[in-house]
Amino acid sequence: MSNATILLHSGRYFDFENLDNEILSIEDIAHGLAMTCRFGGHVNRFLSVAEHCWWISHLVPPEMALEGLLHDASESVLGDIPKPLKRIMPQYNEMEGQLEANIAKQYGIRFPYPPDIKVADSRMLVTEQEQLFDRKDTRVFFAAEPFDIKLFCWTPEEAKCNFLSRFDILGSRLVGNYDASAIEVLQGLDPVVKRNDHHVTD
Repeated sequence: MSNATILLHSGRYFDFENLDNEILSIEDIAHGLAMTCRFGGHVNRFLSVAEHCWWISHLVPPEMALEGLLHDASESVLGDIPKPLKRIMPQYNEMEGQLEANIAKQYGIRFPYPPDIKVADSRMLVTEQEQLFDRKDTRVFFAAEPFDIKLFCWTPEEAKCNFLSRFDILGSRLVGNYDASAIEVLQGLDPVVKRNDHHVTD
């Protein structure tokens, strides 16, 4: 076994030296993203990358929803590295692109992602900054209008469940199957329905 492997939640190993051939189950993606906080954790409330992706899947055109849900799937194993740090880490960017392309092939989605994904991602970043920071970031990296939504700030458990539920709704081309625990969660809980007082209005 390579020295560049990590043990995933499912019990599988992931090899960073074999990114072109690694298989990531949707359960491992959902778990990793649900446990990862946006903005390196420097926020006033926990917001998972899984919830961020769930929102993007609702805020792009319907035909791009699966790309929206999975656009940050690589971060389930690579982590959510802040963009300023990514800019000075060329090797990370290369690995990220390689893994994104492999995930896109595995799940049958378009890559590079359609431009609408990047637009929604930028608008979501501004939306999140407005709701999750006590101080306004005075630096302007790009002009983007925030979405007229209210973040849920789900717990990791809720975020994982909603991410998997959304994946089921959109239809999967999954290589492999959910494990038994994930199926139990999907059958027993639907936080999206329970939280239907929140609506996407943009």
